[in-house]
Amino acid sequence: MFFGTECKHCHEMAPLIAQLEDELGIKVTKKEVWHNESNKKELEAADQGRCGGVPFFINKKTDKFICGSVDHDKLKAWATGE
Repeated sequence: MFFGTECKHCHEMAPLIAQLEDELGIKVTKKEVWHNESNKKELEAADQGRCGGVPFFINKKTDKFICGSVDHDKLKAWATGE
């Protein structure tokens, strides 16, 4: 998950991410991009023009991505590759 520290939508996703991690026993890597230039460059490479903002989720195994806030079901489908 790429996020911005002051991003309202990123903060909205935090409890869903925690729930998902507990439910599936996984760890979602979180990278702040508004104040970290290295992470920002990594976001740009991963995004490839698909989203252009945060929160941005990329599943490196499936290349599935999510732009913005979503509900629990969409987040779980992303994480499980469905």
